[in-house]
Amino acid sequence: MEVISLNVGKPKTVDYRGKPLETGIYKLPAEGKVQLHLEGFAGDGQADLVNHGGADKAVCVYPIEHYAFWEQWLGKSLEYSAFGENITASGLLETEVCIGDVYEIGSALLQVSQPRFPCFKLAQKHGPADMPAQVLNTGYSGFYFRVLREGQLAAGDKIIKKESGAGSFPVKQVLYLMEHGRKDKNGLAELARLETLSAGTRAKFQGWLDAPES
Repeated sequence: MEVISLNVGKPKTVDYRGKPLETGIYKLPAEGKVQLHLEGFAGDGQADLVNHGGADKAVCVYPIEHYAFWEQWLGKSLEYSAFGENITASGLLETEVCIGDVYEIGSALLQVSQPRFPCFKLAQKHGPADMPAQVLNTGYSGFYFRVLREGQLAAGDKIIKKESGAGSFPVKQVLYLMEHGRKDKNGLAELARLETLSAGTRAKFQGWLDAPES
């Protein structure tokens, strides 16, 4: 497991359906070591602080293994951070990585907190309006880390698993519940109690549990 590319960038304004849109999805590979703080990398930023960023979503990760699928689907080659990820990684697939897993990268210690739920900005960047839906269909979502120990990271750093998350809930399973889980009361209840799952996702699942039956 390895950091293939480490990517940072500040938000920029782009055109979306004839209107200006501020987004942090356009990141670029960084040279050398980059300092990671509790809420993200130095030199990085997000435009939508409601849905992106914060301690539970400090670092966005995307598996390099999915790039070949998307290049075929989009009919074009992709550069690193095609999905706005901070870390383009090898060996961290959503079917295997679980909520709460802890990894050491460089001098930092990170913990998997939630899937990356796709939004319309992927469509703005790449073109097809149905790209977010396709991400959900494939489960090729990527995921977020929270920072347990600040440190410095660089492309080429090895990714070392230090601890497995309680419950062994794969990222892909949680992504499915985020999209289709309203009627899965048992699954929602388990994850609403999972302390290593991001606070926002736990609150969403608890809200679905508490909602009256329709």
